Order: sequence, then structure tokens, then C-alpha cells
Amino acid sequence: MQLPSSLLENAVAQFAKLPGIGKKTALRLVLHLLKQDVNDVQHFGETIARMRRDIKFCQRCHNISDGDICSICANSMRNQKLICVVENIRDVIAIESTQQFNGAYHVLGGIISPLDGIGPDQLSIESLVSRIEKEETEELVFALNPNIQGDTTIYYIQKKLAHLSCRVTTIARGIAFGGELEYADEMTLARSIANRLPVQQYVK
Repeated sequence: MQLPSSLLENAVAQFAKLPGIGKKTALRLVLHLLKQDVNDVQHFGETIARMRRDIKFCQRCHNISDGDICSICANSMRNQKLICVVENIRDVIAIESTQQFNGAYHVLGGIISPLDGIGPDQLSIESLVSRIEKEETEELVFALNPNIQGDTTIYYIQKKLAHLSCRVTTIARGIAFGGELEYADEMTLARSIANRLPVQQYVK
């Protein structure tokens, strides 16, 4: 892509580094910024820089936070004895958007995947075990992706918690509402059959 300005080209290259942003989209974004007031663009840049510089991670659950403890962990109205274990911060945001969970979270920072060089020591598993022991957590809910890596991570953590009385559960898995059986993968279909529900409960 031949551009008339090296400054423009550099800006496009930086935007194109973002996930899901190609060169054409990056150029459109940069040209949009050129149309904006200089002060607005400066504020935009300063906001991004400040976010990266000042944002913190909760010392308790590893969620993003403005302080040492995130707003969820600091909320006394939430059930702090109920912990939902997720892979990353995007999962926290997704679950929070449902407004159906009133407990706390624990962000692992990934899942066990030997092929990708990710082992248990690279995840926040030990801090999770210590937290459960210290806080006497009543229930741990796994909300990890339903694949081999996710199940391996669940199995590993469950073994680490064998000496504790904490109840361990996982989110329901199965055919999505509106989905068609012929397009479901074998693992999903198998779990749906194994975890079948009474009709009375399903149609409520």
C-alpha cells in the first residue's frame, strides 16, 4: 500500500498490529482521526497510553482493576464464597454481561496446553488453591472452554483441591438453543446425551 506520507504510513502500521484490523481498516481509522480536532486526537492517544500505564490486576482474582482489588472482589453484595474460574479477562466480561452470576472470579491467565508450551506453573493455579484454603470457599465453578485443554486444566485443578471440602462444579455443556444436531460435533453431542435433563426441568 503506497501512501503519500511516512507519518500516515507509520500510523496505519501501528493500527494494523491490532487483532482483526487489516491495512485497509487501519487506513480508514487513521483517516478518520485526521478529520478530528487535534485536541480530541491527543486526548484519544493519552487515554490509551494512560490505560496501559496505570491499569492494574487484582491481587485476589487477577481481573483487570483500577486498584489493588477489583470492584467485583470489593463488592460485599456478591457471594465471595462462590468462585468462577475462567481462562481470561474476556470470559469475565462475557459472564458479567449475562447478569446471571453473583459470585467472584479467578482468572487463570490461560489453560494447560503442553503443545503450546503452557504448563500449570505459568497459570495462577497455586494462588487459586491458596485462596480457597484461606477463604474457605464453598463452591468452585469452572467456566473453561469445552475442549481437551480445558478439561485437562479442570482435572489438574480438581486433583489439587482433593483435600478440601469445596464443592466443584462446571457450567452446563450441550447443544445450543436453536442449533441443529447434524452440525454439532461429536464431543458436544456426547456431552448433551450424558448430561440429559428431565423434560419437566427443561420446559419450565
